[in-house]
Amino acid sequence: METRRPTVPAAEEILGRYFPVLDHGFVALVDYMGSDEDVERAARVSYGYGTRRTSQTRGLIRYLRRHRHTTPFEMVELKFHCAMPIFVARQWIRHRTASVNEYSGRYSLLPLLFYRPERELVQAQSASNRQGRGGAPLEGIAEEALARWEALRAQAAAQYEWLVAHDVARELARIDLPLSVYTQWYWKIDLHNLLHFLTLRVDAHAQAEIRAYARVMAGMLRRVAPLSFEAWVDYELAGVQLSRVERLLLSRLLAVEKDGTVRARADAEPLDEAAMLAAGLSGREAAELIAKLARAPVAEDFALDPAAALSAEAFAARMAAAVPRVDRR
Repeated sequence: METRRPTVPAAEEILGRYFPVLDHGFVALVDYMGSDEDVERAARVSYGYGTRRTSQTRGLIRYLRRHRHTTPFEMVELKFHCAMPIFVARQWIRHRTASVNEYSGRYSLLPLLFYRPERELVQAQSASNRQGRGGAPLEGIAEEALARWEALRAQAAAQYEWLVAHDVARELARIDLPLSVYTQWYWKIDLHNLLHFLTLRVDAHAQAEIRAYARVMAGMLRRVAPLSFEAWVDYELAGVQLSRVERLLLSRLLAVEKDGTVRARADAEPLDEAAMLAAGLSGREAAELIAKLARAPVAEDFALDPAAALSAEAFAARMAAAVPRVDRR
């Protein structure tokens, strides 16, 4: 049956395909409503679908992102099916602008699948970031740490299986399972809030595990709304925001002529940390400004390879095989 709803061939190519993430997780785009053209139509409140040139749509979308207009992007929605470790889900759910329906451990038996970090991800606490890893593998104890995790998970899995086999209510049997157990949910969100989620979660400061999911979702967005994706990368992901003091400091280095030409000031003095502190920035703000100016644009394009995706049935079979084999009354 032919549909009248707007579709995007690049998105249709991956619709319902499941992309592996981490060791047992996945992300699938199960549905979407709208595209770049729908952002434009909402902004113009017009009915001329398909009558605009791509360059005009691109220009408007970039204008909307530059000037922080949000409601046109709320007219486009994407719905994902995701499986992730519970500790990732607890970070993810902090984004309270989506509709979520999660797998119920009260109703269904939980698949005993546990996230096992790669050895290089077992790192020491960062000396400068209280909520992150240090960046280098923790030599000497990584293997011991992984072995201890495996022992704990084996014990937790055996306890869960024993409890449900002896008819202990599932809502109680699950309570000592670790945060490494996989859960899954359907997650529906509009484009405006998805872009905010991705800005935070593909960033290098985000936890590596949730960043892996965000990168796949960014690739899916690129197929649904490529012009919005491009504007997001240019103005938010790879762009920077300057405070009043930061703009003042940069104005000491640059001059704008009457004809609009921008040139370096001949009388400009080096903008060192002392000058930044004297202008009112804190030490951390000064370091962040230096990082903003030194940071190279984002090189990753988040392209997805459809050949890497699996079918829903393949993941369903993997999940079913990990469910305890008990009398399911």
